[in-house]
Amino acid sequence: MQMAKRTSAYIIVLTAGVLMLFLLNLSYGSVLISWDRVLDALLGRIADSPDAIIINSYRLPQAVTATFVGMALGLSGLLLQTLFNNPLAGPSVLGISSGASFGVALVVLSGSLSGIDFMLSGFALGNILVVVAALLGALAVLLLIIFVSSKIANIVVVLIIGIMIGYAINAMVGVLQFFSRSLELQAYVLWGLGSFSKTSLPQSIGLAISVSVLVVLGFLFQNSLNVFLMGKNYARSMGINTKVLQLKILVIAGLLVSLATAFTGPIAFLGLAIPHIARNLFNSSNHRILLPAVVALGAFIALLCNFISKLPGYDTSLPINAVTSMIGAPIVIWAIVKRAKIKQ
Repeated sequence: MQMAKRTSAYIIVLTAGVLMLFLLNLSYGSVLISWDRVLDALLGRIADSPDAIIINSYRLPQAVTATFVGMALGLSGLLLQTLFNNPLAGPSVLGISSGASFGVALVVLSGSLSGIDFMLSGFALGNILVVVAALLGALAVLLLIIFVSSKIANIVVVLIIGIMIGYAINAMVGVLQFFSRSLELQAYVLWGLGSFSKTSLPQSIGLAISVSVLVVLGFLFQNSLNVFLMGKNYARSMGINTKVLQLKILVIAGLLVSLATAFTGPIAFLGLAIPHIARNLFNSSNHRILLPAVVALGAFIALLCNFISKLPGYDTSLPINAVTSMIGAPIVIWAIVKRAKIKQ
């Protein structure tokens, strides 16, 4: 009973934190806007004012994108770590983000060959081709990881192979960049640095709806994931088709990562670090607790990183990967050290 109350309290606090950071992201930036003006802009009371234009055209889409990309990466990281039974499994480590990037890089090359500027301003924001390319690239890597895991029992070897797949894909992306035109190359490099500010309001709403649907689908597997933690043999004895479950979960995770990567570029460490924070904060491996925890934490940390990345007095902000790496890298190092101590 006490654990349930503590869990509920943590979720409530995180939700309140998400709302607070969301409002701070609307108020804070190169121009500081009071919360009264923020509320007036959201309610349409000052529709034609400069403050309303800044909020509705720039900061609101950015905050919405950060919120739902954080949710997507946090949930996908937990799903992959559970299925691979390894705390170091994640979108970037297993090459899933690289696969999505490769799909987008193919669009760069096709743009160079066809003369169509796919990669110029707003390339990933309204262009369904880029989203589909990122999705297919990520799913291709997922299928390859599934194949490797079915042939090799040692999960550490699978993890190393996933890292090598990421390196190989990055090499192919480099070749594609070599054949791209200078403007497309510049746009792609900027895309690769990661940013929550690439979406318009309609696009951020579309992203939010898509991620919300996938989050709901992920929540449907909470009981199956708890059983899966006990091992595949135990899961089969409980009547779970582990191959079908693995395929469904990987598809959901791949879709989440693909959407996030297509709209923001590859975001480092969030998908890897957030599940570790959730496990230690809630002191639980129960997916009934962890699934809502990683969703709330993902939104909270993504909004926090976006808030930190803003440079007061400047019209620009730091690349989001610079901030997520500073936060995520120490957590991943801590997870490795903790796992090594447990094995001793």
